[in-house]
Amino acid sequence: MSKPVQTYEGEKITVSFDPNVCTHAARCVKGLPTVFNINNKPWISVDAAPADVVENQVAQCPSGALSCRRK
Repeated sequence: MSKPVQTYEGEKITVSFDPNVCTHAARCVKGLPTVFNINNKPWISVDAAPADVVENQVAQCPSGALSCRRK
């Protein structure tokens, strides 16, 4: 059964996460733990870093489970 895509809206950028695509490489968590922290609820805090930094980290996702859109 497919899980829904999760969307996290920030002031300048929106990040989406598709759990059906994620391979759990943890590049997001290791690369930018202030934004991607599995111990927090929600686990993505979009505004915890500048939008450029978040966008660059999202681009490092090897599976494409993370995507972003600038506002």
